[in-house]
Amino acid sequence: MKKKTEKEWKEELSEQAYHVLREKGTDRPFKGEYDKFYEEGIYSCAGCGHELFSSENKYNSGCGWPAFWGELESAEIKQVLDRSHGMTRMELVCSQCEGHLGHIFNDGPPPEGKRYCINSSSLKFKANS
Repeated sequence: MKKKTEKEWKEELSEQAYHVLREKGTDRPFKGEYDKFYEEGIYSCAGCGHELFSSENKYNSGCGWPAFWGELESAEIKQVLDRSHGMTRMELVCSQCEGHLGHIFNDGPPPEGKRYCINSSSLKFKANS
């Protein structure tokens, strides 16, 4: 994948998607497009289109952001230690474009016990046909 310049990212993404994906921002809780969205399909990175999550792995965690208990095997989402805002967390980053997706926590449902807390602005949804 060709590495894009910040100028190219700003031209291609909405202001909020740029803030989240490129500046490691966050959506406001309970305001994101996919927080309470449960159609069947695939969620991809809004920056590069890389497929990340299936609707089969989405659940209502009540956290205010879309939550998934697992990623697609092919997603290979990177985990990066994040010590910003006085916290220690694991940041989730797209393996293709290195866009910020959200964070992962150990308070999800069985069997994995993981909660992928993802910003709606970092996702694009495609319904199953």
